[in-house]
Amino acid sequence: QVQLVESGGGSVQAGGSLRLSCAASGYTYRINSMGWFRQAPGKEREGVAGFYTGGGRLYYADSVKGRFTISQDNAKNTVYLQMNSLKPEDTAMYYCAARAEPSGSWYGPLSAAQYDSWGQGTQVTVSS
Repeated sequence: QVQLVESGGGSVQAGGSLRLSCAASGYTYRINSMGWFRQAPGKEREGVAGFYTGGGRLYYADSVKGRFTISQDNAKNTVYLQMNSLKPEDTAMYYCAARAEPSGSWYGPLSAAQYDSWGQGTQVTVSS
């Protein structure tokens, strides 16, 4: 099992920045993909950024390209989401996700179906 704990959310004005952190523990050596998702009230969960741990490509939703950056610190088992030029429409609960299961179907780093472990979420609120 993999446990995920997010932190770094908060309230910021439009144009500001936040950095979210996701600390992983447990069977972290099994993790093959990780991602950040968000969900606003009344909306579906949306994949924001993600990657396969064995590859170098980073995946981003069109709505955040050029503003958000996903990165990892393997020594700390931590994944980050740097969010710049924040907009009111970025307001949502942000979740970290990981997949440790090596078998089964693969749906891509921006699909919620890809993952089998989720954090509890951290709230991001952007005011205009």
